[in-house]
Amino acid sequence: MTSTDGLKRGLSARHIRFMALGSAIGTGLFYGSAAAIQQAGPAVLLAYLIGGAAVFMVMRALGEMAVHDPVSGSFSHYASRYLGPLPGFVLGWTYAFEMIIVCLADVTAFGIYMGFWFPEVPRWIWVLSIVFFIGALNLCNVKVFGEAEFWLSLLKVSAIIGMIVGGAGIMLFGIGSATGGEVSTGISNLWEHGGFMPNGVAGLIASLAVVMFAFGGIEIIGITAGEAKDPKRSLPQAINAVPLRILLFYVLTLFVVMCLFPWPQIGTQGSPFVQIFNNLGMPAAATVLNIVVISAAVSAINSDIFGAGRMMYGMAKEGQAPESFAKLSKQGVPWMTVLVMGITLLGGVVLNYLIPKDVFLLIASLATFATVWVWLMILLTQVAMRRSMSADEVSKLQFRVPFWPWGPAAAIVFMVFIFGVLGWFPNSRAALLVGAVWVVLLVLAYYIWVQPNTDAGKDKTL
Repeated sequence: MTSTDGLKRGLSARHIRFMALGSAIGTGLFYGSAAAIQQAGPAVLLAYLIGGAAVFMVMRALGEMAVHDPVSGSFSHYASRYLGPLPGFVLGWTYAFEMIIVCLADVTAFGIYMGFWFPEVPRWIWVLSIVFFIGALNLCNVKVFGEAEFWLSLLKVSAIIGMIVGGAGIMLFGIGSATGGEVSTGISNLWEHGGFMPNGVAGLIASLAVVMFAFGGIEIIGITAGEAKDPKRSLPQAINAVPLRILLFYVLTLFVVMCLFPWPQIGTQGSPFVQIFNNLGMPAAATVLNIVVISAAVSAINSDIFGAGRMMYGMAKEGQAPESFAKLSKQGVPWMTVLVMGITLLGGVVLNYLIPKDVFLLIASLATFATVWVWLMILLTQVAMRRSMSADEVSKLQFRVPFWPWGPAAAIVFMVFIFGVLGWFPNSRAALLVGAVWVVLLVLAYYIWVQPNTDAGKDKTL
């Protein structure tokens, strides 16, 4: 079945759910969570709950629009329609920018992971191979892509569940000792090392930048609307299930980790995932973890290239991206967008290779700016859509946002607050400045290149 804009409808509810899980569960959990813990201590659990509630409101707002009008381009299309062409243009390209940043981190991480087994092989060979592999996968029929993403995400989710269950076994039944007997394990670790909120409210607030980065990518659910088999059924199912599952994975995983290890040790003595598997009597723990993080990286890259590509395809249909981005292969795939994303990743690998590990927080903050900007615009677009509708039209909406209008309003205020957080703390201030420059450049690009072509098109029709 083909959608009205030419894309093949080959994604089931199962594919969509695991694509969102694959995009949102990756670097943010396996590595970014350690930075958040160091800032907030055990209180990071509150940060994830608060951030998760806000993200759920974003997803319901996106769901209301996507079910009402399931098209490619998703939130960029909706923003152009209800806020104007300029906001739609800035939103779409900022989302693509977000995906590129995350992909740059993940492809480089993949090269590092493969170096664990093959230290003598130059990293660039692995990076090149994964870019070609993911590019080829994205050029396949969308059903093949969705199936591959399902199994990659399933492996990752299974490992997380195994870690949670294994960690609980260590605590409840004394299977091994997470710290070799040096420190007791148990819930008391959540308050025995400086208290539940050791760095105060300021530490909790500071951690929100990394926490919101961790949830980034979940909005890909909206991108799938143009290729979902039954969007009016599958999208509500995915939107209701995925945010809660992701929140549950993050909160339960970090709860178990912080019960097993004093929070000041997390991220400073190797991966807690490896430590937990080791204490479960698994001598191949490092190998198991490496397989998991490789699948996590591949899954995240896969979903992100899909999301950015489909966004650029939708924008090309609107005249807000080069016309070549709207070309489809025989499989119904926008092949030019996949090619451009691959070239961009290859060009950015060198830059990412030169960035030392201690600037992860800056990269996460930059991705946070793009992510939160996208979410803020989604919320504002949904409000604009509601205001443009009559009471009768609103009553016919099949998937309405809850707690209207106070829920979306609270989420909007929270997103603006996150921008304040980025600007307040020195470690993330540069990301806010770069993000602001990016938006200004997009506005200039719109008025220089997009608007003149749009006006010329209108004149031809007169």
